[in-house]
Amino acid sequence: MRKQLIDLREKMRQYGIDAYLIPTTDFHGSEYVNDYFKCRKYVSGFTGSAGTIVVTDREACLWTDGRYFLQARNQLAGSGIDLMKMGQPGVPTVSEYLKKNLKAGNCLGFDGRVVDWTFAHELEEKFSLRFDLDLVDEIWPDRPQIHPSSIYALPLSVTGETTESKMRRLRSCMREKGAEYHLITKLEEIAYLYNLRGDDVEHTPVFFAFALVSQDDDRLYVLDPKYTEANARPYLQIFEDLKHLDGKSVLLDRNVASYSLVKSIPETVKIIDGEDPVALMKSFKNDAEIESTRNAHIKDGVAMAQFIYYLKTGIGKTPMTEISVSEHLEQLRRQEGCFDISFDTISGYNKNGAVIHYFATEETNQELRPEGFLLVDSGGQYRDGTTDITRTIALGPLTDEMKENYTAVLRCHIALASAVFPVGTTGAQLDALTRRPLKEIGLDYNHGTGHGVGHILCVHEGPQLISPKGTEHTFSPGIITSDEPGVYLEGKYGIRLENELLCVDKEGGTYGFEPLTVCPWEPEAILVEKLTEAEKQWLNDYHAAVYEKLSPYLEEEIRLWLKEETRPI
Repeated sequence: MRKQLIDLREKMRQYGIDAYLIPTTDFHGSEYVNDYFKCRKYVSGFTGSAGTIVVTDREACLWTDGRYFLQARNQLAGSGIDLMKMGQPGVPTVSEYLKKNLKAGNCLGFDGRVVDWTFAHELEEKFSLRFDLDLVDEIWPDRPQIHPSSIYALPLSVTGETTESKMRRLRSCMREKGAEYHLITKLEEIAYLYNLRGDDVEHTPVFFAFALVSQDDDRLYVLDPKYTEANARPYLQIFEDLKHLDGKSVLLDRNVASYSLVKSIPETVKIIDGEDPVALMKSFKNDAEIESTRNAHIKDGVAMAQFIYYLKTGIGKTPMTEISVSEHLEQLRRQEGCFDISFDTISGYNKNGAVIHYFATEETNQELRPEGFLLVDSGGQYRDGTTDITRTIALGPLTDEMKENYTAVLRCHIALASAVFPVGTTGAQLDALTRRPLKEIGLDYNHGTGHGVGHILCVHEGPQLISPKGTEHTFSPGIITSDEPGVYLEGKYGIRLENELLCVDKEGGTYGFEPLTVCPWEPEAILVEKLTEAEKQWLNDYHAAVYEKLSPYLEEEIRLWLKEETRPI
């Protein structure tokens, strides 16, 4: 059993806490967090980017999704913490578990600044809530501290719209909803609205801030003491300022805003609960953002072509490991102008590729051999865009099964990339369309098909989502999404093929997608006879575009290699 679990239970007894809950987020509901907020990781030892732990005096359980089932099983072994596989038959939700295992009136503890209002409100009638306790802070002696980064502005050539223009659009939405104030808590929405960026969260160029916007002014509550614009306020002053909005109406998203933050608002305030209008504004890229993103993908494509060539020509000659090639890819990206990677690179060889969100460590790091598959899911933050790409690379001979499964995953990818669909199409409908080629051979994957991608922001962005769950938000021109079907055979290998796609207008009032990612597929893994004529045409057109866009920037030997890789089939 982990010492952290023992220490936490001792603190729970001191405070009379029957159950303590730790999510994976920060004061802003973020997916990726500063090291200061990695409390769930500290207590459980599980390093995935999503998960919630509940600790009682007798049990400890961790909930995570299908991307992390294998990883969590391995990392939780011997920890004293049970894995709860979210979405699987018979597995209760966190709320259901608490309601079943705690008695009415029992004390549930959590840090109310990192738990959203909707979740906590559901439980406050049954349990006594202590939301003023950060117990992990009391047992974490060397907890990393937050050192605020410097806030900087993006040029209009990259954003395509001024803050003043965005504010006018936001205030129009506020008037339609009858809101005098709008409380914005998401870091990405704030960065987008103000055309500002920072470095407070690893791999996501945001800064810690809250925003409070009215029809007449706006206040930006920042952690960076050097940001001294007229609208700047101290970061945590937001909790006090909300107490002085008596009789006003405030628009906020209770699914995102923390329990403590909403509890700071007087009961005389009319709360208008709804999705942040800025989230939807941000999801539709303007012409400047799209053009900038295309530029970023060409730079990224150059780095990827150099990387795949390096693997193909060096495997079996130059010592390579999962970690060493990941580091080499980052170096190549930085040579092309990348200022940061957009997430921790997933570099999984053969059986490690079957762990959907695998992250190589010194203990798991495999040496690469001239055979089988290397799955590399990676991306970069450039001054003109954010990239996210997955390629499954043949390092040598492949089995017939590998080729058949690679071809099926590619057919799934093409199904979405070539889809033409009517107005009103949802992500759930697109997801079902994408999975068909795999389901025809009895396979599937336990994750969504596509997520939105931010513009020099978080690599995962909503509100649109391509997954069986989907959302009520439909797809229309200007939205950028990933397209990443896969197959994962435990103990053997994994295959995932991912491009970013831009939703565009098609003929007859329909919509479709334009590939933004510029990188070849794996010709020696494709069973051409399994492709339809339409799929062959899409593949040939895509490869022709890859060569045309990348060849001017490549050295001759890599250019000749790329020409062969992208030859028509």
